[in-house]
Amino acid sequence: MQTGWRVGTLFDIPLFIDNSWFLIVILITVLSGSDPSRIELVGPSGAWVVGFLYALLLFGSVLLHELGHSLVAQSQGIKVNSIKLFLFGGVASIEKESKTPGGAFRVAIAGPAVSIALFVIFTIFSQVSNLPAIADLIVNEVAQVNLVLALFNLIPGLPLDGGQIFKAAVWKATNSKTTGIRWAARSGQVVGWGGIGFGVLIFLTPGGGLLGLWPALIGLFILRNAGAYNRMNTLQEELSKLKTGDAAIRDFRVLDANMTLRQFADECLLEDKKNAPVYFAASDGRYRGLVSLDGLRQVERSEWEHRNLHSIARPLLDVPHVSENTPLTKAIQLLEEEKLSRLTVLTPADAVAGTLDRGDIVRALAKQLKFPITEAIIQKIKEEGAYPAGLQLGAIAQSIDKA
Repeated sequence: MQTGWRVGTLFDIPLFIDNSWFLIVILITVLSGSDPSRIELVGPSGAWVVGFLYALLLFGSVLLHELGHSLVAQSQGIKVNSIKLFLFGGVASIEKESKTPGGAFRVAIAGPAVSIALFVIFTIFSQVSNLPAIADLIVNEVAQVNLVLALFNLIPGLPLDGGQIFKAAVWKATNSKTTGIRWAARSGQVVGWGGIGFGVLIFLTPGGGLLGLWPALIGLFILRNAGAYNRMNTLQEELSKLKTGDAAIRDFRVLDANMTLRQFADECLLEDKKNAPVYFAASDGRYRGLVSLDGLRQVERSEWEHRNLHSIARPLLDVPHVSENTPLTKAIQLLEEEKLSRLTVLTPADAVAGTLDRGDIVRALAKQLKFPITEAIIQKIKEEGAYPAGLQLGAIAQSIDKA
């Protein structure tokens, strides 16, 4: 769910402002409004107004930067969910990755290209127009900020645009998008640590003090996001290797299809009341279908003595199912799209290979990642029918298939 204040739409792209944006606008306004050179030109009140306009121009530049990414993505048929302005600038939420490294490069370079264009436009405008001193000062400063924004974003480390460009280059060279992401994310971690180190160095320098806070915060932001890219890339890479059969479990019972419904109710439902497995009916060496409690409830109790399981069993191909050779991502999407609690997993011969739910998926993924997870957690996922917070496998699986 998108958070923040929705303030409009540009080119069918919702525009949001995060709460942290107001903080940085106030900070820029105060710092600019307290500048003696501005106060000398327009007075104390005027300096505050100029400071506020300066802050808006800066974020207007950031908005155009993100809009550059977004419009190029849209030209490739990619949906842009939103643009959000926040403490560290802005971010365009693009639904999926470009299909080719060339496409990814064009989306990545579009933002810095817009910022460089703004630098040129503001610089020329300042030189050819006869602006008042304060306006000329602001125009030149906004031009310089756009140049800095472009150059900073070209640093080759995720999540910066330069990291996206680096990723596209490695993707092109190795023919592997995951390798590109891995290299660019590691580069981003180096950049993040560098920013933190630079901030600490400024802080320890005589007179530096709090001036080191900003590069340290930016470095921390880059470090965290680069780490998130790396973790997500690893998760997607390992998830894409799994088949449905890797996660399916044989937590089901095969019953004689000729068993009466009374026998089924007395011998199975009462016995398995606490941990009822999935039931399948079979006869003559063939599966006849899935036996469900809903099917049993639809039959009058007076008929339980005369009706058998075969009469209420749903054919396997009529129940939600997947093949054991189906990519696990497809099974995850089916569970989410159809809001199912469980799938039946079939062999290529349409026999039952097992069953699959969200807990089984998490267990298989944890095993693939060599990440320890307790059965208590798996059982909780099964009972709640939902993935743990922070592990939204539905969205992740969808992003893999859209890539």
